[in-house]
Amino acid sequence: MSTLHLSAVDKYMSQQEAPVGVFDSGVGGLSVLREIRQLLPNESLLYVADSGHVPYGEKSAEYIRERCVLITEHLLAQGAKALVLACNTATAAAAAELRERYPDLPIVGMEPAVKPAAAATRSGVVGVLATTGTLKSARFAALLDRFANDVRVITQPCPGLVECIEAGELQAPATRELLQGYVAPLLAEGCDTLILGCTHYPFLRPLLGELVPPSVTLIDTGAAVARQLQRLLTQHDMLATAPARATRYWSSGNTAQLCRVLPILLGEEAEIHSI
Repeated sequence: MSTLHLSAVDKYMSQQEAPVGVFDSGVGGLSVLREIRQLLPNESLLYVADSGHVPYGEKSAEYIRERCVLITEHLLAQGAKALVLACNTATAAAAAELRERYPDLPIVGMEPAVKPAAAATRSGVVGVLATTGTLKSARFAALLDRFANDVRVITQPCPGLVECIEAGELQAPATRELLQGYVAPLLAEGCDTLILGCTHYPFLRPLLGELVPPSVTLIDTGAAVARQLQRLLTQHDMLATAPARATRYWSSGNTAQLCRVLPILLGEEAEIHSI
């Protein structure tokens, strides 16, 4: 076999085994990371929690775009072959610009699950729990316009909820009280389907299970994002075949905080690097 052919094979193999970069404004994207691991156990993952700048939901689109470009550059420098924006607000603010800047990079974004929720509702009333940034975005307005013509959608911004999850306070009385206050008006309006429109919120599923009747369907998009990543990697012939390496983590906030919260959210311990 020629040297040229060998190096082409090596390059092909190294591209397949390169890691996937995942990032979020904080720890919420770990709910997406969990789904990716489940579906694609051979993929090595890099995770950036931009916890020094959380929550994105209250920041300007321009500020979020700047953060997203910086983090993408970091992940590319670490050898990322694909990018997952595990944050609804970041996707709304920055996905289009990132795709323009990095046309050859497979990029998966997220958006609230309006389409599946509209299909699932029986009462015709769908509630959306999300950040202010997501609910105000043109992307969300377009989703409603496209998929929610036949249902009534009630939106509920949830300030303070992301911070509770960042602190790992998934069952704390303050978290329960906050969540109860956000969910009660939606239930009063007859919602039988709730969209968890922020990647932090799936970590509150156990608590939500105590606050809403069993007849209410909870919908998030983590599994759909993992499937889209699988489709893109397959399309680019980039699916990993060797066993995954240990996930590497970075935080722009307090690394000790992420060290403390990681076992609560993912059931694992890891070294956290500063970014």
